[in-house]
Amino acid sequence: MRAIVVTDQTAGTAGMTLAERPEPPAAINDVVVEVHASGYVPTELEWPSTWTDRADRDRSPSVPGHELAGVVTALGYGTTGLSVGQRVFGLADWHRDGTLAEYVAIEARNLAPLPGDVDFTVGASLPISGLTAWQGLFQHGRLQSGQTVLAHGAAGAVGTMVTQLAREVGAFVIGTGRAADREKALGYGANEFVDLTNDSLEDIGQVDLVFDVIGGDIQKRSAALIKSGGMLVTVVGPPESRPADGLAIDFVVEADRPQLTEVVQRVRDGRLRTNIGTVASLDDAVTTFNSTERLKGKTIISVRP
Repeated sequence: MRAIVVTDQTAGTAGMTLAERPEPPAAINDVVVEVHASGYVPTELEWPSTWTDRADRDRSPSVPGHELAGVVTALGYGTTGLSVGQRVFGLADWHRDGTLAEYVAIEARNLAPLPGDVDFTVGASLPISGLTAWQGLFQHGRLQSGQTVLAHGAAGAVGTMVTQLAREVGAFVIGTGRAADREKALGYGANEFVDLTNDSLEDIGQVDLVFDVIGGDIQKRSAALIKSGGMLVTVVGPPESRPADGLAIDFVVEADRPQLTEVVQRVRDGRLRTNIGTVASLDDAVTTFNSTERLKGKTIISVRP
C-alpha cells in the first residue's frame, strides 16, 4: 500500500515521503480499514508517540495521521460489533501507525459506524475536533446551561466545535483569535469575539469555563477570569496557571464510540457544522503539509477519491 512515512524527527514535515509499505494485518480485536479520507494535526510530528511505542522503543519509520473514515475490509480474531464492508470513522491509537495510508489496522472499539449520508471527508474531520470539544466541555468541564465559556481559537477546527456544542446546551460563548477570525467565529455561533492582538481580554469579565488551546500568557490571563468554582480545561499540557478558586485540568482526547455517534448525529441533523479547510489527495499530501501558507480549518487528505 501507499502511505506517508516519517523517519527523522528533526526534519519535521520536510522529512515526509510517500512510500510503499506492507499492508497491515488485523491483530486480535482489530479491524483493517480501507481509508477513504484521513485527518491530520500539524503538531503530530512533535508528539513522542509518533516516534516511540509504549515501551519507549523507536518505531520509525512511522505513518502519521490519527483520524479516518473508510470501509472495513478485514476482522481480527475476536472482533465484534463491526462487519466487513461497513462504513466507519474514528480515532487511531497514538502509538501505532496511523491513517495517512491506503489501509490501517485499528482497534474496533476506536471506531463508530459512519452513516451513509455523511461523506467520508466529513467523517474524517470529526474525531479529534469533535471528541476534544465534547470531552473538554462535558466530561471534564461539566458545562451547564446558562454558563459562560471562553473559547480560545474559536475559528479553528476544535474551537468551532466547542462553540457549537456549548451553544447547543445553552451556554454563552466568548470566542477569541486573530482579527481576521472574527467573522468566522461569530458565524459558527460565538456570542462575542475578542481579538487577542488588539482587544483587552480582561474586559470580558468573569467566566465559568475556559477552553484553552493556546497556553502560555493567554492561559495565565484567562485563569484569572474564572469564577469561584469554575474550570480551566486545556489540551496543551499540564496547566501553568490555575484559577484562584476553581479547578484546572489538562487532558488527551480518547476514542469513544458513543460520543462519536453523538457528534455525527448532530452533523446529520444540522446542529453541527464541520470546519474543513484544505482537502488534498494522498499524492499532494506532503506538499500540502509543507505549505508556507497558514492552513485554516481542518486539513483532510482524500486517500481514495
